[in-house]
Order: sequence, then C-alpha cells, then structure tokens
Amino acid sequence: MWSIMAAEGTEDLSKNREHTNPPVTELYEPEVPDLPNPDVEEPLKTGADGEDTGALMASYTAGREEEEEGEMPTDFERLWKLSCDNPQDFNSWTDLLQYCEQEGHMKASRQALNAFLVRYPLCYGYWKKFVDLERRAGHNNKAEEVCVRGLKAIPLSVDLWIHYINLLLGTLNMNLPESTRCIRSVFEEAVAAAGWDFHSDRLWDLYAEWEKEQANLKFMTGVYDRVLRIPTQLYNTHYEKLKTHLTSHPLQDVLSHEEYNKVRTEYKQSQIQAKKERPDTTADEEERPPGEEEPADDGKDSEEAMQKMQELILASREEVYQQNEAEVRKRWSYEEAIKRPYFHVKPLDRAQLKAWESYLDFEIAEANTVAMTDEGTAVESHEDSKQKCVAGHKRVLVLFERCLIACALYEEFWDKYVHYLEPHGLEEVRNVYHRACKIHLPYKHSIHLQWASFEEKHGNISEAQHILESLEITVPGLAAVRLRRVGLERRAGRLDVAVSLLKETVDQNKDNPTLHAFYSIKLSRFLHKLCKSPARARTVLQEAIELSPDNGRLYQNLLELEMSGDLRANGGGVQQCVANALASPLSPKNKILFSQRGLQFAEDFGTTVQSVLSMYEEHQKLLKEHSAKRGAENCDDDPEKMSKMEDVSGLSMPPQIPHVPMTTPPPSMMGGDMSGSYGSYGSWYQYGGYGSYQNPWNQYNQYYPPS
Repeated sequence: MWSIMAAEGTEDLSKNREHTNPPVTELYEPEVPDLPNPDVEEPLKTGADGEDTGALMASYTAGREEEEEGEMPTDFERLWKLSCDNPQDFNSWTDLLQYCEQEGHMKASRQALNAFLVRYPLCYGYWKKFVDLERRAGHNNKAEEVCVRGLKAIPLSVDLWIHYINLLLGTLNMNLPESTRCIRSVFEEAVAAAGWDFHSDRLWDLYAEWEKEQANLKFMTGVYDRVLRIPTQLYNTHYEKLKTHLTSHPLQDVLSHEEYNKVRTEYKQSQIQAKKERPDTTADEEERPPGEEEPADDGKDSEEAMQKMQELILASREEVYQQNEAEVRKRWSYEEAIKRPYFHVKPLDRAQLKAWESYLDFEIAEANTVAMTDEGTAVESHEDSKQKCVAGHKRVLVLFERCLIACALYEEFWDKYVHYLEPHGLEEVRNVYHRACKIHLPYKHSIHLQWASFEEKHGNISEAQHILESLEITVPGLAAVRLRRVGLERRAGRLDVAVSLLKETVDQNKDNPTLHAFYSIKLSRFLHKLCKSPARARTVLQEAIELSPDNGRLYQNLLELEMSGDLRANGGGVQQCVANALASPLSPKNKILFSQRGLQFAEDFGTTVQSVLSMYEEHQKLLKEHSAKRGAENCDDDPEKMSKMEDVSGLSMPPQIPHVPMTTPPPSMMGGDMSGSYGSYGSWYQYGGYGSYQNPWNQYNQYYPPS
C-alpha cells in the first residue's frame, strides 16, 4: 500500500481539512522580493515568496502551542551577521543552517531557512528539510505552505513534487472522496509542471501506481498513454508496464468506453472484410431467409475476439512507442553529457556549459523544423502537426528551465532564453527577466540593462526607469547604469531630468578627479549639443579643469567647444584655451599636441602673420626641449651601449637626401571630426621622433627675421 511510497508520513496525522493547491500557472511565476544591498547590515525582512518575513515569522509562531520562548542559541547572532554581511557567501549560510540543525532550535531554524531560500531558492534539498522540520514539530499546515513555496520556486523538481505528494498522503484522510480528488489534482499539476523532464519517470510511475491502488485501471492506462509520448529516460520500462497492464485485465476495465467501442468496431469490420475475401463461405453464411435479421449483439466477445482486440490495441501503442524511442535516441547523447543537473554555486566547467548550449541548440532546431513542416502541411493533417509544434515548443521550454537550474548563475543562458521567448510572448519574457534579475543575478548589471532596454523598446518607460533605479541602489557607482538612465530620460524627452542626473553625478565624484572629469565632459557635451548652451558647457569644463589641471581630455573638449562656435568672434577663446593648456602641468607630449592645434588654428584663422610666427616659435621651443630630454634619457651612461655607438660611427653611412623645404602647407583638416584625438594632425606634423619635424614655416624666414 501507500505506506511504502509515503515513507516520510507513515503515521496518520490527518486533520480532515480541505486542501487547496496552487494552479499550474503560478508554479512558473514565482513571486520574488527585492534583494537588499549586501552592504546593509540589517537583518533580512523579506521572505522567499515576496512576503514580509516579520509577518511570516509571526504567522509561524501564532498559537500558544507553537510559541517558543527563550533566546536564540549562543552562536546564532554571530553566524547570522556573517551571512547577512556577505549574502553571496554560500558557505556562511550552510554553516548557519548546520548550526541551527544541530541546536534543534525551531525559531532559529525557521529564520535561517527563510533567509537562505530567498537567495538560493533552487536548493530543493533545503526545502525538503524545511518541510520535515515543520512536520516533526506537528505543524502540518506550515509544512504544506513550505512545499507550495518551494514548488513555486522550482516547479521542475520531481523530488519536491514527490515529497509534497507523500506529505499529503500522510496527512489527508484518504477515506474521504475529496482527499482522493485533491491527490489526483496535485498529480496532474505535478506532471504538467515536471512531467516533460527527461528524468520524470518516478513521478509518472508514482501516479500510475496510485491510480492502481484506487482501482482506477482506466485512469492508470491514461497515465501510461501520456508518458508513452514523452521522451524520458525509462521510456522502455513504461511501455513494458503498459503492455502488462493491458494484457492482465479485461479490456472493458482498462480502456475508456470510447476507445473500447472503437477497437471493437474496428475488429468487427476486419472480420467482415475477411469473410468477404474468403470464397469458402458456408451455406448459413451465404444468405438468410427474407425478413430474417442479423443475430443481436449481446455485448460479449469471444476469447479469440478479445485476443485480436488486444493485438490491435498493442499495435497502436507500438507505433507510438517507436516514434518516442526515435526521439529518445536523438537526445540520449546530450543527456549523458550533463553531469550536474542540480543547482550549486560552484562554477561549471567549460565542457558542461558547452553541453547545455549544444542541447539547447538541438532542441530549438528540432522545434523550428517541426514548425516549418507544419506550414506546408495539408489541411486534413494540420491538427496533428499543430500538436507536434506545441510538443516541440514545450520540450524547448522544459529544457531551458532545466538548464536554468544548473546554470542559474550564468547570464548567457538567461539571455538565450529571452531571445527564444520574445517571438512567443512579452509576458513570458518579463517573467524570465524578473526571475533572473530579482532572484539569481541581483548584482549582475548587464542582464538588468537588457531588461530595461526591453521594457523601453515596448513602451514601458516607467518600468525601465524603475529597473535602472533599483539596479543603481543595489550596485551603486556604475557609470554604465547612470549613463543608461541619462539616455533613457533623453530619449523620453526629459532633458532637464537628464541634466540633473549628470550634475548630481559630477557633484558626487569631486573626490575622484578621474570620474569627475569623465562626467564633466559628458555633461558639457550634453549642454552644448542638446541644450544649445555653450556658455553652461564652458563653465562645466572650466570648473573641472580647476579640479584636475593635469587632465588633457578636459582641455581637448574645451578646445573643441571653442572651435565649434563663430571663430571670427571667438578666436580669442581658442587662443586662451591653448595658452592655458601650455601653461598647465600637462606632460610635454600633450603640450606638443596642443601647440600643434594652436599652430594649425593660427595658420587657418590668424589675423596677423606675427601671431603665426609667434606660435611657430613656441612650438619649436617645445620640440627642442622635448628632444633634449629624450636624448638625455636615451644616451644614458651605458658603457656597452656607448662602445657599440662608437663602432658604428666608424662605418661609412649612405648619402643623406637633402631636405627640401615645403613651399605650401598641406590642406586644412579643420573640417574633420576633432572630437576624438589629435591623430588627424599627425599626417602633417610628423613628430614621431620630434627631430624629423617638417617645418612648414621656414619659407617665412627668408622674409621675416626671427623675433
């Protein structure tokens, strides 16, 4: 009897209550809380299913018989604080749970398990421990509640479903008809949620055997018929059990009324056809006297007829079995490659990740092939093709759910799941993003940014804002998140909000010159290009230069800003910017770059030749200083190096090509994009060695003496 199958609940603890089960749809949409910042040291206040933990604890301890007086165990607070201070440390949590289990303290165990399962809801073993903890204490209602919570978090767990069913079998009064309906309802939810798993055989066998115990042989046949169409590991065992079942009982007892009549009719038609084909019919069978009717059918079949009907039934099952076996063979090698189908925080090796990826690609390709075949199918067989499409899609979904148990901490598999689901429905995609970001990857910003982009793409701007704001609270200080928020507000037309976000970030990073300069440049460009306010943009850059006078990027962006305006009216601003850069503590190399820009500007837009020559002389002075410095660094007091130079100096050198001075400067490059770097000027001012600098201004020396 069921005492064997319900080993966890041999004693009768029934309370003759009506049991309510969660619908199957809820099992794929677990409610999850917003995880707290790991830097916050406050104890957890949120349960695994989104409930307030304080309220949950209060409900657990309601009633005088359930109240536990006294303080927590000695080391509980220390271990609890270690776990809450570093919630991503799995070992700290397991140490806490092990300590609570050793102490046998109910309140401490509840608090620790609730907090742990918020962060690691895929650890089905701890759900089972939680259920057993409540049941040993006699809290059967609480045990059921924990089971339901666990199944919402991990609906593919065959072990947890069986544990739940065994709990009900041990607590419900099975003499009541409503208890039987309740168990059957739970079985249906279990096979709907986890029955398509390749390793769901124990669940199907349990269901079939339970129907046999209830003397519902027709229901038992239906269970085996359903699993016969699903690729599972023990598919052959199910088929053998089905054959034994069909041949061990009268067909009227194991087949539905409709199927039995259909098979019986088919058998009779085959007999009539066989008689027509036989030439040696007897006189009694040839014809009857006029007015005499066929003998009435008394509803009883001969033993030979029953045997023939069994053969027809088995033949139809054999065809289904062969098709299912072909599907199993396609997947067998992929299943064998998976070594760790359960969740663990330890990283998977590359071979395991590749195995899951290959399996998913195969299953998706199979579903796509069936869908393409369905498009070209005739109308009369369209229904069958449609069922195959649904089955293919279901197999892909189940495999993704299996994968995201073992690979829950890997963003690439969540991303792959989203890309597969997006053509099928937006709510399904939202559910996947919600589970990934709120439960398993709360501190991985990339998946959150993808979720925000998805919501913005589909017009849900407020949700995208909420996602980014929550992410910034959870993982503060990420430039990518703040800039994504700015971009979202800009695309929504709220430029004032975007500017305030950038200003806030600039003010917050005054203690970090590098970040302050980075955000100042972003803010100045935003003010200049979008708000059409060059004066405000200039002020932002000048304030940033005061804080970081050695940051060349700030001078570069200020120079770009000055040169983007009316140069006839703002030429002095460009010259002043170059002069400030040359007077700043920038490196000599950067100063040479700005000197080149100043020289270029003087040539293109200078009003007097004296300004050009003055800029040229300043540039030459910088080059000489830098060349002298480099020469001193290269010609260090290295005897070996010096001896080699002396040896080389005695060799004959090839004749040098005389330098031909340029008569005209190269064409102006000011029309190009200057927002990047100064590389565009390198083609003119060849300063690679700084000694080979081509002097475009020596033509003026013959007319103007150096000043």
